[in-house]
Amino acid sequence: MKYLLLISFAMVSTETFSQINYPQTRKVDQTDNYFGTVVKDPYRWLEDDNSEETKAWVNEENAVTEKYLSSIPYRTLIRNRLKKLWNYPRYSGPFKEGDYYYFYKNNGLQNQSVLYRLKELNETPEVFIDPNTLSKDGTVAMSGLSFSKNNKYAAYLVSSSGSDWQIARVMNVENRQLLKDEIHFIKFSGISWNGGDGFYYSRYPKPNDKDMLTTQNQFHAVYYHKIGTPQSRDKLIYEDKAQPLQNVGAGLTEDGRFLILVISRGTSGSEIRIKDMKSRQKEFSVLIPGFEGENDVIDNDGDRILVRTNIDAPNYRLVSIDPGNPAKENWHTLVPEKNEFLESVGTAGGRLFLTYLKDASSRVYQADYDGKISHEIKLPGIGSATGFNGKKKDNEFYYSFSSFNSPNSIYRYDINTGTSTLYRRDEVKMNTENMVTEQLFFTSKDGTRVPMFITYKKGIKKDGNNPVLLYGYGGFNIPLTPGFSVSNAFFVEQGGIYAVVNLRGGNEYGEAWHQAGMLLNKQNVFNDMIAAAEYLIKESYTNKNKIAVRGGSNGGLLVGAVMTQRPDLFRVAIPQVGVMDMLRYHQFTIGWAWATEYGRSDKSEADFKNLYSYSPLHNLKKGVSYPATLVTTADHDDRVVPAHSFKFAATLQEDNVGRNPVLIRIDTKAGHGAGKPIGKAIEEAADIWSFVMYNLGMQYWE
Repeated sequence: MKYLLLISFAMVSTETFSQINYPQTRKVDQTDNYFGTVVKDPYRWLEDDNSEETKAWVNEENAVTEKYLSSIPYRTLIRNRLKKLWNYPRYSGPFKEGDYYYFYKNNGLQNQSVLYRLKELNETPEVFIDPNTLSKDGTVAMSGLSFSKNNKYAAYLVSSSGSDWQIARVMNVENRQLLKDEIHFIKFSGISWNGGDGFYYSRYPKPNDKDMLTTQNQFHAVYYHKIGTPQSRDKLIYEDKAQPLQNVGAGLTEDGRFLILVISRGTSGSEIRIKDMKSRQKEFSVLIPGFEGENDVIDNDGDRILVRTNIDAPNYRLVSIDPGNPAKENWHTLVPEKNEFLESVGTAGGRLFLTYLKDASSRVYQADYDGKISHEIKLPGIGSATGFNGKKKDNEFYYSFSSFNSPNSIYRYDINTGTSTLYRRDEVKMNTENMVTEQLFFTSKDGTRVPMFITYKKGIKKDGNNPVLLYGYGGFNIPLTPGFSVSNAFFVEQGGIYAVVNLRGGNEYGEAWHQAGMLLNKQNVFNDMIAAAEYLIKESYTNKNKIAVRGGSNGGLLVGAVMTQRPDLFRVAIPQVGVMDMLRYHQFTIGWAWATEYGRSDKSEADFKNLYSYSPLHNLKKGVSYPATLVTTADHDDRVVPAHSFKFAATLQEDNVGRNPVLIRIDTKAGHGAGKPIGKAIEEAADIWSFVMYNLGMQYWE
């Protein structure tokens, strides 16, 4: 039987808000001149995460935040409910390596998922790698895995406290014993084995321990590690000292015939070089010169290379290229561009698997290597499907499907018959059948038709009074497709509407959709988000006092931009690990790579003016009452350094003249999000939902 926790928002909010005493953040006389425009940066000192003053400020801010959150009457109840909901077994699909099937499983509340193996799927599995044994608090995560071609060794990557820095370790597959081989200073890299002898990987020069979480990442290089030798003897495969700001990666095709080198100088555009290992080619030759488009090598078909590319095809196509005659006019199109975006191409059993997005939902087709489609793989409905990969010798693989109101399901796919069979479905401890997902389309400021998914409980009334959590990203070619989250489902369970907007800047509709939301077109992304909120109000789903807006990373920038441009439209704002200082983002870690998406303030006056026009930090104005804001970041975030959030929160607190709270939650031993222990994820979710529900005037239902 349900009961309503009878605590009224209005009874306690005014008193709590008036008692917030923010830390006094020191200001300095720091200015920068951008093309004749002088810009103040009074909190520049917060960029030094090693200073004792910054550490003291972090502690003071966290104390203020904890005091506020602990005053929310149902915070503990929400935490307990989330812990109960999270406590269910979660599985990955099995995959075959040598004589064993492998799969990941989390019993429910394990901080990190465990890798198991078994020879037959009906056997009792044994633990292969348990990352939970690598640290006492679960903050060491496994972030990559690769088996040698002879299945004698497995190399895996580990990261600590959410940092992007990784260490590679090597294990004997048979007895699960670690070798002495240990490779450091890895970042933004995979592992590609050359038989059982060794593997290729990418790394940076040894960083300075003091500032390794903030200093700009330069001089990425590819190395080859031979098993049984120290890292100091690893062979340098590729570097370019003339181009310190680029990323490089290398990997062999499945048959070991070609070594593929991918070079990028940002998050858009790549150059592909190739080396024929059969002919003992000494130097790489250029297959596709950079950096006109996005290019993914899928496989080789004999002497030819199969590439998914958006060159001359904004929605992508699959082409076959002769390395000896690689000019674009000699490419042979296997799968021509369609109206839908070709999201990925997988291979297994000597077949191709083409995944398209149709209005941000997966559509998957099986094809031969000549590009001829044999049939569509029927999916359960609107949602996201992944895992269409295997080896040429395989006759089966396992793929996953989920949606906003449908927990993850795993299907066995028979390549020869083209049939799917349900293998396993996650069983959550809530009634997801009582939840409905529908796709809406609204018109943005410039007339563009934009899709949005909304999920809610059956029977909801369009009376203009429903609480809404509006989520978006809008950038870097990244689509937001339907997927299940027990945390978001909790909000729906509590009577909220969870809305995901497919903003421009992503690639839900291919490269044209991406370009419409990048560089000088970035304002379109914010206009789309604002239009989504206005649409939900117009259609009587909600009102402006019931809308919370949330996003992370580039989505944190999104939240910062829309809350500064339309503070009247949102009641709550949750910018998470956001890029908030658009004038200086490129000076830290991998930020330089985002210039292809944003532009750079120091490169052109047009870029500066554009960035300055929407940079969240620089568009906070005195005398404006902003939404109730909870900024979140973490001390080991070396993707978007926490200084972005520090400076934004300090400025917002200084200028806050309204009665809305402005808080910052700074996690410890955590990073940008990847590898976060379940315990920390639950704590963070409980704090965010407590803040959102409290400031939207919601009551807690058990």
